[in-house]
Amino acid sequence: MTELGINLPSLIAYLVNFGVLLGILFLFAYKPLLRVIDQRADRIRESLEAADAARREADSSREAIEQQINEARREGQRLLDQAREAADRFRGEEMDRARQEAEAFVERARSDIQRERDVAIQEVRSSFGDLAITAAERVIRRSLDPQAHQELIAQVLEEGVGLGRA
Repeated sequence: MTELGINLPSLIAYLVNFGVLLGILFLFAYKPLLRVIDQRADRIRESLEAADAARREADSSREAIEQQINEARREGQRLLDQAREAADRFRGEEMDRARQEAEAFVERARSDIQRERDVAIQEVRSSFGDLAITAAERVIRRSLDPQAHQELIAQVLEEGVGLGRA
């Protein structure tokens, strides 16, 4: 081995030194390094599990939110339907009330027209009576000439018919 340039006692010393160094590194560097790597792997695993739990929770929250949104939509639609029904009912009531008011107005107008018609007829009768009296006075003042008497009656009748039309 000396011919190859290897010194056996030096080689053994190097191997012992390497073994001691390897033992020291194994105890003080490799084991703590493995422990740190295992801890980091555990933290990563826990983070992944937490992320999965958060994703599941987010999914369930999203489903709950969608369910609440759907419920709110149904509630909103129900409120709209109730509002439409109330508006239709109110419109119907208002139409009935307006119809009743219109009928009452028409009835009052008919009553007023009938009353005015009765008053007008009364006035015509009164005027016709006055005309008859006036005609009688004229007949009496005039001579009892039959021709004048007939003309006067025709004139009074024409005036009476004219009043009846007015």
